[in-house]
Amino acid sequence: MTAFPSALSVNSTRPHRTTTLSGPATNQKTTEMHAVEFLKQSSGDIAPVVVLSGGQRHLKQAAMANLRKRVIDDDETCLTRFPAKEATLQAVSDELHTVSMWGDRRLVVVDDADEFVTKNRAGLEKLVEKPARKSVLALVLDSFPKTTKLYKLVAAKGLEIECSELKGPQLQKWLQETAKETYGQSISRDAATLLVELVGDELGMLDSELAKLASYVGSKGKIEIDDVKSLVGGWRTETTWAMTDATRDNDLDFALTALDQLLTSGEPPMKLLGGISYTFKKYAVATDLSRTIALDQALRQAGVFPMAVNAGQSYLRRLGRTKAEQILQRLVQVDSGLKGANPLPERIQLERLLVELSGHDLS
Repeated sequence: MTAFPSALSVNSTRPHRTTTLSGPATNQKTTEMHAVEFLKQSSGDIAPVVVLSGGQRHLKQAAMANLRKRVIDDDETCLTRFPAKEATLQAVSDELHTVSMWGDRRLVVVDDADEFVTKNRAGLEKLVEKPARKSVLALVLDSFPKTTKLYKLVAAKGLEIECSELKGPQLQKWLQETAKETYGQSISRDAATLLVELVGDELGMLDSELAKLASYVGSKGKIEIDDVKSLVGGWRTETTWAMTDATRDNDLDFALTALDQLLTSGEPPMKLLGGISYTFKKYAVATDLSRTIALDQALRQAGVFPMAVNAGQSYLRRLGRTKAEQILQRLVQVDSGLKGANPLPERIQLERLLVELSGHDLS
């Protein structure tokens, strides 16, 4: 058996980029920022031109609500909102320069403005260079290319609020902050990681699931991984996790019984393979990483839940490097087999896979 090495640590840092902006109407300093940072602000001047760009609809809605509150105090009489197909440069300009009878500022919004910007780029550049004195123009875009003159003008005189997806530590932090600040609950790191795996990284859906989980745990005050497994995944997800854990821990009787329950209940074999692959691909990645760093660090970098790192070390050391290096190959083979490359029944293919992953040789 080839041993796994020990002892190297890796630290990584992520740079933060900040740009100082000044708007002619307000002479304030404005920061180019992600929507998550913008949402933490509740006061301060707003630049005369604001661009909300990116694919996260939930962040755009939240950032727009913050913008409305800060510019017009949610006064609908001071808001003009153009659907993309109805917006013309002249109409937008007229609204920006119209003095409201009811308030001293106006907010003019163009939704889904990508095509509007493309058609009216030169005119918008002029609006950014000489903005209306008491109005704010907000353009809601899917993308805002940094190579354009308009982008550079906004960077110099306006504000871009980036509403892009969150990943890794940023998404973890958002989940923890949202759970605490919105729902009065804490959420463990493992629970947050599993929630993302089950739901995806769309913030609106994650927020919806957080609301359910907060209600579910109630006065307990903390959302744990078992809560996510029970409420979000349901019994099939819980059983799939138990099956993969038992395979890792060499409890084949339990693993094969769980597999039988899942197949009998109608769970598709390919979906079950997806759950098995999700867990064991991480062990395959950790095996490769462990050539240069300590095994526990390799498991963490591969995405193994912190609470499962010790069990993962025991598993890979019991398996040995030779068998561990074959994990990915076996997963690929069974994937191909379930798609028709192997004449054996799907149940037999999955049973054989669990036996091999647990470290046993097929007789």
